[in-house]
Amino acid sequence: MSVRKKPLVVVTRKLPDSIETRMRELFDARLNLEDTPLTREQLIDAARTADILVPTVTDEIDEELLNQPDLRLRLIANFGNGVDNIDVAAAHARGITVTNTPKVLTEDTADMTMALILAVPRRLIEGASVLTDGKHWAGWSPTWMLGHRLGGKRLGIVGMGRIGQAVARRAHAFGLQIHYHNRRPVAPRIAEELGATYWESLDQMLARMDIISVNCPHTPATFHLLSARRLKLIRKDAYIVNTARGEIIDEETLTKLIEAGEIAGAGLDVFEHEPAVSPKLVRLAKAGKVALLPHMGSATIEGRVEMGEKVIINIRAFLDNHKPPDRVLPNML
Repeated sequence: MSVRKKPLVVVTRKLPDSIETRMRELFDARLNLEDTPLTREQLIDAARTADILVPTVTDEIDEELLNQPDLRLRLIANFGNGVDNIDVAAAHARGITVTNTPKVLTEDTADMTMALILAVPRRLIEGASVLTDGKHWAGWSPTWMLGHRLGGKRLGIVGMGRIGQAVARRAHAFGLQIHYHNRRPVAPRIAEELGATYWESLDQMLARMDIISVNCPHTPATFHLLSARRLKLIRKDAYIVNTARGEIIDEETLTKLIEAGEIAGAGLDVFEHEPAVSPKLVRLAKAGKVALLPHMGSATIEGRVEMGEKVIINIRAFLDNHKPPDRVLPNML
């Protein structure tokens, strides 16, 4: 009796130990124990030799890669919710299935978004640096390190999907007035629960908000959604928070406007050219104008394990000739 050969699964980055162990049990899993990002050549080789590829946001799976000769790849089981790193249309055209890991990181990302909404107006990182960077602190003073109260301020959420709604619930509890721009209004019961005001015009909303939170996915349609023109609509005393994708904001223009005092500040967990971070943004962070985090929004142990479990479920469903629960199609983007 012949033993069924296990499919070759190439995992591009280090995953939680429990997930890697389970993958080794179920598949012929080639792991990346050093957690060094694959080079372009290594990624192409993986796509040509693997039955299943498990990439992350740092791996660019484009049309050129998917059009390699003698491609063995049948499934791209993305370790992540966003699939802007994958040319889904090109994969679909080649008959390659694409899956992602949705509904896992909603609460974690919303927590980090709320942390930045608090940190920037209240100058938390700037204040903490006084004690950790060897600066002199003379003690409490009535007029020192003054920030802004959150209660009563208007929060404009760009993208009212799962994460945007989770941010809204947190912000509503802090007394913020909830406004949002989305492709369509949310259900009436959700709007009523949050006291949320819908803006069909993003331009009109941006011009009226105290804090703007970017929570929409990065797609071709949302690249530089907050363009130079739109950023100039934002009030001088307003703040921007982005935990979605750096490419959604024209980062160069944002930096210039903060430098010039045309926007009060920003809290950024993502960057347009990451892992590169603009030296100008770093200087603004040191000056207390922006709060910068290294893409930590979804970085919880629980979240990473749940993501890995979803990857395994999608792979097993695919191998059993069932529709993977988290399949991504071009018309969904």
